[in-house]
Amino acid sequence: MGDNEILSRIGDLVDEEHELRTRLTAGEVTSEEEHARIRELEVALDQCWDLLRQRRARRGAGENPDDAKVRPAGEVENYRQ
Repeated sequence: MGDNEILSRIGDLVDEEHELRTRLTAGEVTSEEEHARIRELEVALDQCWDLLRQRRARRGAGENPDDAKVRPAGEVENYRQ
């Protein structure tokens, strides 16, 4: 997956998040359903951003960005900032 594909995926996930919030306001989903899906979206977004950062770091180090891999959710979610 290239940088543009990752950025497109990030855009799709953000759009889904906005759509979900709209559906919650309209009463089409429960807050529990919304919270559960938002959590899934947040994890997917974190994985996408991590992959994009890996690719950029590899490119900056003169390495092949295509060697970057999606890391497991547990790993990405437990980073310390």
